[in-house]
Amino acid sequence: MMAFEQIPKKDWYSILGADPSASVSDLKQKYQKLVLMYHPDKQSADVPAGTVEECIQKFIEIDQAWKILGNEETKKEYDLQRHDDHSFSLSCRCGEKYSVSKDEAEEVTLISCDTCSLIIELLHYG
Repeated sequence: MMAFEQIPKKDWYSILGADPSASVSDLKQKYQKLVLMYHPDKQSADVPAGTVEECIQKFIEIDQAWKILGNEETKKEYDLQRHDDHSFSLSCRCGEKYSVSKDEAEEVTLISCDTCSLIIELLHYG
């Protein structure tokens, strides 16, 4: 029997230093400011290698945050997911995943794959 793994979640708003109620234009301003600070080409040559690596990782996170929050459709989807306390997933034979939120897991016993027609049974223990 396989167990669902908890999906780690990032707070894309905090990465941009923004409030979830911020407008897309406010998010864009924060993104542009941060991207200039952390862009690899903007780092001085005398910065230690470890610091440069941290800046690159931060830059990648900032870029990911903007790709999600800068698009109305993906932002709306992310905002809906933020309201779930926990989500769980399990790999399917087709290569995609079965996904269920903690709240849904308490109510349903059959879970469909996100892509194909396969279904699994969720067993509840004590």
